[in-house]
Amino acid sequence: MEARKALSLWHRVAIESLGHDLAELSQRQTAILLEIYLGEPPHTVRGLAARLGISKPAVTRALHRLEALDYARRRIDEQDRRSVLVQRTVKGSVFLRDFADRIGVLAREAGL
Repeated sequence: MEARKALSLWHRVAIESLGHDLAELSQRQTAILLEIYLGEPPHTVRGLAARLGISKPAVTRALHRLEALDYARRRIDEQDRRSVLVQRTVKGSVFLRDFADRIGVLAREAGL
């Protein structure tokens, strides 16, 4: 896909998101949410920070919002109590499935 078409699709998705009852997520929160759902588990705060090239505190701040929305949850790793596991939730899965469906509709409408 050429750059202009890709950006146009991203623009349409952003505008479409404003008109629906979708949670407002920052770019960082969205990237972390997608990493949790698309990447292979287990996910840890440390691992997410390393994979995304951001600090652990930045991941933690984003996870506060994702947990408040019930899109992800954290728990202590029982095998390594220093490590915090990040897990998917049903509500987060539904949110991303609906979001993916919207992207698919917009891509088809744009002839992509």
